[in-house]
Amino acid sequence: MSFFNKMLASFGIGSAKVDTQLEKSSYSAGETVRGEVEVYGGNVAQQINTIYFTLYTTYIKEVDDRKVSVPFAFHKFKISDPFMIQANETKIIPFSFVLPVDTPVTIGNSRVWVKTELDIQSGVDSTDKDFIEVRPSRLASHVLNAVQHLGFRLRKAENEQVSFRYRKNYPFIQEFEFVPVTGPFRGRLDELEIAFLSQEEGYVELLLEVDRRARGLGGLFAEMLDVDESHVRVTFTEADMYHIESKLQQIITRYS
Repeated sequence: MSFFNKMLASFGIGSAKVDTQLEKSSYSAGETVRGEVEVYGGNVAQQINTIYFTLYTTYIKEVDDRKVSVPFAFHKFKISDPFMIQANETKIIPFSFVLPVDTPVTIGNSRVWVKTELDIQSGVDSTDKDFIEVRPSRLASHVLNAVQHLGFRLRKAENEQVSFRYRKNYPFIQEFEFVPVTGPFRGRLDELEIAFLSQEEGYVELLLEVDRRARGLGGLFAEMLDVDESHVRVTFTEADMYHIESKLQQIITRYS
């Protein structure tokens, strides 16, 4: 019977299982994630090589002239050393890890989830999947709030594949598309796009695309030739925290 159970476990039948319990389901980028991993022994004792957490998101990629959403693993954590799990035994392993500060915000079509992988020696690995809500980091939140205070409304947010020129850690950047509905830029701009090129603790680099509204024939021809758009790189640090709105207004005014 023992040999038969071992053989079944090697195919994943009656094998150890894993379930991750997160302390909560909503986090800010850069925040510490805590919880417990529960490992349930199967019908036989098994060697667990390690437990991994992998953070996933999705981004829009062009494949054969079509835009498709593809998953992307952007960070991996090892949370245990090798151990044995006996038949019908339950082990509870506490964990904590820091959510990377450049984790995409879960807004629009963006999704983020934690995949738990139980690496079983000579067996089929067990996995678990937990979606989480990710809010902007403190500095990124100030940037997005400042844009809305200037009269812009968020129309679209997506992770989009970019060329190597703009790549940092990932093959995509998160873009936020705004339209002016009130304030000084209503009637002057068609839209404002903000892309987070890179983020570190206390630092963020943005790419702004200012799309001017066509005015008269000259403006119409400029729009047809796509020269009505200006691209501006700008960096903010913690020292700029309470001046972001005024600085953004100056930059957008200069190119609108």
